[in-house]
Parts: sequence; C-alpha cells; structure tokens
Amino acid sequence: MFWSKDRETMPRKDIENLQVELLRENIEYAYKNVPLYKKKFDEYGIDKNSIKTIEDIQKLPFTTKDDFRDNYPFGLFATDMKKIVRIHSSSGTTGKPTVVGYTSKDLDTWSNLIARIAAAAGVTDEDIVHIAFGYGLFTGGFGLHYGLERIGAAIVPASSGNTKRQIMLIKDYGATVLVCTPSYALHIAEVARESGIDIKNDLKLRIGMFGAEPWSNQMRKKIEEELNIKAYDNYGLSEIMGPGFSGECKQQDGMHIAEDNFIAEIINPETGKTAKKDEYGELVITTLTKEALPVFRYRTRDITRIIKEKCACGRTFARMEKPIGRTDDMLIIRGVNVFPSQIEEVLFSMDGVSPHYQIIIDKAGALDIATVKVEANANLFFDEMKKQKEFLDKINNELKSSLGIDVSVKLVEPHSIERSEGKAKRIIDKRKFE
Repeated sequence: MFWSKDRETMPRKDIENLQVELLRENIEYAYKNVPLYKKKFDEYGIDKNSIKTIEDIQKLPFTTKDDFRDNYPFGLFATDMKKIVRIHSSSGTTGKPTVVGYTSKDLDTWSNLIARIAAAAGVTDEDIVHIAFGYGLFTGGFGLHYGLERIGAAIVPASSGNTKRQIMLIKDYGATVLVCTPSYALHIAEVARESGIDIKNDLKLRIGMFGAEPWSNQMRKKIEEELNIKAYDNYGLSEIMGPGFSGECKQQDGMHIAEDNFIAEIINPETGKTAKKDEYGELVITTLTKEALPVFRYRTRDITRIIKEKCACGRTFARMEKPIGRTDDMLIIRGVNVFPSQIEEVLFSMDGVSPHYQIIIDKAGALDIATVKVEANANLFFDEMKKQKEFLDKINNELKSSLGIDVSVKLVEPHSIERSEGKAKRIIDKRKFE
C-alpha cells in the first residue's frame, strides 16, 4: 500500500532533480540562519550555486555528533524558539546529549514520513497499534505514535516496562501491530509463552514495526516464528528527524529511503570519499525539508549499502540494507574486524539456542579473547555432556568460518542473560576498563 504514490514512484531523474532543487534552497536557508553552517560554507567557498548536480553534494563539509555537542543545546536551530513546538534529544549517556527541535511544519512532515513507512508495511486505519517504546526525549515513541495516528490506526501508548501487563493489553485490546525494539519483541514472546499464552490463537498480532537497534535477518526469522507476524525494519536517528528516514515494504528487501526529504550517501569511513556502487560503507544523511534544524552530510557511523534499482513493490526510492554494524561498535579482535551482527547471524541460525546472547571481550596478557555467552534451550542445557560438546563444536566451527578467528562459546542457563525493555546490551568490552 502507498501513502504518497506520486512521490514514492517518481522516476529516478525526477527524484534527483527535486533533491538538487531542495538542497540549493536548504544551503541558502542554513547560511542565513545557522552560524555554524555560515562559517563552514564560507570556509569551503560554498553557496547554492555550487550545486549543479546531485554529485556536487560531495563539496559540502560533514556534520558530526561533536557539532551538536559543541553547539549544545540550541546553537544549531535555524528558527527562533517561539517557532519550536517540540524538543527531543539523545540519551546523553556519554556526555552532553544531541538536542533536536521541531516546528509545527516539521511535525507534520515527520508524521507523514511515519505514515508512509507504516503503509508500506501494510498498516491501515483498521489496525490497533501497541507501542512499547518509551515516551520521552527518545524520538521513537512519539514519532511512531503520531505517524500511525495519521494513518487512522488506533494507538495504545503502552510505553515501556511491565512486560506481563503489556501482554495483557496486547491480548485484551486485540492489538494487530506491535512497535518496539526487536530484542524486546523476543522478550514479549518469551514471557507470553511462560504465562500460558497461545500466541497463534490468543493474540491477533500480524505486523511488527521494529527499530532503534541493529538486528539481523536471522533475528527477523526468530521474531516472525515466535510472534506469528511479519516483522518490518525501519531506520532513523534523532539528529536528522527520528524514525521515518527509511522503512521496509512487504518485499522485505531493503528499507526505502524518503528521498524527497533526505539525501543518502555511502562513504568510506576512513577516507571520507564516496564509496563505489553497491559497496558497504558509512551512511551519511542530508536533510532537505527540516525547518527547525537543517543538517548537511551527517555522519551516522552506521555501516550499510544503498540499492537504487526499482523495487518489486513499484517504489523507485533507493533502499538501504539493514546496517551490519557501526564504526564505533566494530570490534577489533586480534587484528580482525568483527561486527556483532555476524555473530548474531550464526547463533540465530542454530536450533537449540535462544535468541539471547552477550559478547564479552577481554585480554589474556597481550592477547584479545572473545567469549560469546548464549542461552541454551532447557532441553539442551540439561542434556548429556557429549551432546553439549558436539553442539558447542558446531557453533565454534560456524563462528570461525564466518569471522575468521576463534571465539569461545559458553552455554548458559535459560533466563540468565539480563533482558532489556529497550535496546539490548550485547557487548561487554572489558578492555576499556583496564
């Protein structure tokens, strides 16, 4: 289903022409209203006339999280505070949070972008949507809420916490759509089973809209099996808007980027140069329609690639693959680059383990050591030692084949790894605390 078919099926040339037009306008707007960009554009000799083709965006300087922190809290806003009607920010767990503002026009744009990705996933005005994201400074809860309301769906703003009560509401209210992190979706399925809920017959869930953390296709399969739904990915980050930048259609073959509102690039994270076609690299985003906070070439640190071929659904917007990791989450173990998603793909392809794991990195002398703790199903955990050893050997061999290094796998009892109602804590790097 389309929300704005005329835009979502535009010819590629028309998409790029629109992007160039909006980019030129945005450069002029930011130059007049944001001191940081006036300074940067002057340093680079940039004005709107510097942009003739979409490739000319490479002339612009990057924006980073440090730019947000250095201009904390409102230094990047392009409008007076009297026009700002909403403020969100990052969690700020590693310093000052990144602060973002929205005008009424921005909120209207945001709601339509969410409605677009929800419609692509099959959500309609007949659905009842259970939102288990936290409501607060985090953009996920409010972003999805108002966009799904725009479609006409009935919203249950459950927020996070108290999983048993969440399940009661999902069952009693007849929710058909679940919105939360993918790891929390698995936790909901686990608690529902333990509470005697027959998920297939007692619940009416049919669609899951999941985001806010990386998740693999193997994890998608687990969620779909456990909750008897179709699970759709969506992507966004607070610095450029929040969720709504991209989302999957029913083909589940990449997330369609809202190219009439953003320009997406892939760069080599080390050199900053544009990556080759279909090559993996760091996602860089430029906003085209943000009024309160225009952002140019924001370095997301997420590693993905972009596909520009027309999708089987009929949409012509480029698609981004699920991020395979982040440049700041990439683990270097004995000189080998490892992304947690690689480990997740292997673990979730194995029968006999639950979808709950942690990666612990430590040192033995000068040598890095990696241990993967994964919960075994009850039957396997209490099985005879010989079968456990054979299963461990199988996982170790698969991980070595995928990663190119040896890691230690440790089977732990069911429920021994802490569950999260938000983003799961997958990595414990003890090397950082020495």
